[in-house]
Amino acid sequence: MNAVTRRAQLEKALTERILVLDGAMGTMIQTYGLEEADYRGERFRAHPVPLKGNSDLLSLTRPDIIAAIHRAYFEAGADIAETNTFTSTAIAQADYRLEGAVRDLNLAGARLARAVADEFTAREPHQPRFVCGILGPTNRTASLSPDVNDPGFRGVTFDQLVAAYTEQAEALLDGGADLLMVETVFDTLNCKAALFAVRGVFQRRGADVPLLVSGTITDASGRTLSGQTLEAFWNSVRHADLFSIGLNCALGAKQLRPYVEELAGLADRRVSCHPNAGLPNEFGQYEQSPEEMAAMLGEWARSGFLNIVGGCCGTTPAHIRAIAEAVKGHPPRRIPDTPRVTRLAGLEPLRMWPGSLFVNVGERTNVTGSSKFAELVKQGDYDKALDVARQQVENGAQIIDVNMDEGMLDSQAAMVRFLNLIAAEPDISKVPVMIDSSKWEVIEAGLKCVQGKGIVNSISLKEGEPAFVGRATLVRRYGAAVVVMAFDEQGQADTVDRKVAICARAYRILTEQVGFPPEDIIFDPNIFAVATGLAEHSGYAMAYLEACRRIKQTLPHCLVSGGVSNLSFSFRGSNRVREAMHSAFLYHAIQAGMDMGIVNAG
Repeated sequence: MNAVTRRAQLEKALTERILVLDGAMGTMIQTYGLEEADYRGERFRAHPVPLKGNSDLLSLTRPDIIAAIHRAYFEAGADIAETNTFTSTAIAQADYRLEGAVRDLNLAGARLARAVADEFTAREPHQPRFVCGILGPTNRTASLSPDVNDPGFRGVTFDQLVAAYTEQAEALLDGGADLLMVETVFDTLNCKAALFAVRGVFQRRGADVPLLVSGTITDASGRTLSGQTLEAFWNSVRHADLFSIGLNCALGAKQLRPYVEELAGLADRRVSCHPNAGLPNEFGQYEQSPEEMAAMLGEWARSGFLNIVGGCCGTTPAHIRAIAEAVKGHPPRRIPDTPRVTRLAGLEPLRMWPGSLFVNVGERTNVTGSSKFAELVKQGDYDKALDVARQQVENGAQIIDVNMDEGMLDSQAAMVRFLNLIAAEPDISKVPVMIDSSKWEVIEAGLKCVQGKGIVNSISLKEGEPAFVGRATLVRRYGAAVVVMAFDEQGQADTVDRKVAICARAYRILTEQVGFPPEDIIFDPNIFAVATGLAEHSGYAMAYLEACRRIKQTLPHCLVSGGVSNLSFSFRGSNRVREAMHSAFLYHAIQAGMDMGIVNAG
């Protein structure tokens, strides 16, 4: 049976019933009481470091055990086997000096699960079995520093994660995986790197493989380890055209219930959950019985929360058998239609409905908008630069604009350093970031630092359609919204007709060629300075207002933004005049459809 047929069977099964994932691989491996020799086998007999505890290695050295575990879970009623590849990346295997074995680990893990799944499908064709290739979180975090003395330091980079996950995904697919799951996500930036890698693999191979994400809520605060709320996490990963979104690990079913209910209401995708068998005791053991766990998950099924369910740490074939029985006969969750609104995220979510709320984008963390901030960055005084960002958020900025385009700065290094430092400050990083630069390499470097869903400011048609499409495609893969300037090959638009025509052309390209959601497109129809002494400049403010109206009337779901301080450049030094001009202009611009503006939030 080929992969296309198996996908069709999977889609069909999910319309009919709740599908069951298997349980914990590690829990079952522990029951075998394995020793160092089992992990080494013949191939690694002379390996220079201890290997006991490297469970993924058993796919090569004790394939009989891994196959037996898959078989036990299928016998218990599982529809989907997860491959024994949770730590099979070069980053995680570096602890064992086994980076060179990564491809073999993933090939073997997928092939073992594939063989057992095919065995059960042949035996029970009415219940086809599937293989889910597992990509674990690694033992590094891209959003947090491992050095308490340097919060801007990172133990792993986005690019290193992409390379590791690319190698893993290629091998899992070559081994026969039907689905891929980025699992146990505790840092959303790690996850975004995995999604970037996997989507790149799919594109190169011309593959259409279901891609799943399962995050982990680490404690009663309802946040991931890297600090995001559940809705912020969902906003940050939903760009990747996911087959399902879910939660696993860290907590038991009782503790996870409110978050699964929340996710079931948020997500316009299938929802999965595979919780632990309760919370571990003082010896690290999981004591929740199959009956207790199944009773809870059965209630979730009756409540309409689930499309896919299984077990994580501490679960056994007995747990999976009880869960499968408990959810049998209950219809799968119906996927809701969710409104088209712009969904951004820092550590916390930000929803933006056109016309419902004017969003302040703090401009003081922009070296071109604040001489004080520029001087602090040039001096390397990032502590005080962070205070500027903090003041913007305290004064009401719902997004902060970060721009490091200054001739005396290494803009790319300054952008990376500042964004990494922001990530360590929850009172700042709770809001989304607008990554602002005229240099694409600076924007891309910034996108690799932000775990939430931010905004790129900006791209345009200035360099022609191919460059525009290429950059927009990457912005989408990185998971950001985008500001599009009214700027084309002939220059910046200053008349109403040119502003609207350029925005309409960009909208068609983005929505029809790139697949960009219209609600993630933010047009900037150019606010130019008035009262410059040139008569032809006197109508610039009115041109912006009229362009706002026509854009909102003709380009559904998009937003409109602008740099308000541009309006009053002719009055630099006269702050009271400038503030009055900005207030009057914003009053009319918001009525015309302006949704957000780069302003001094204070």
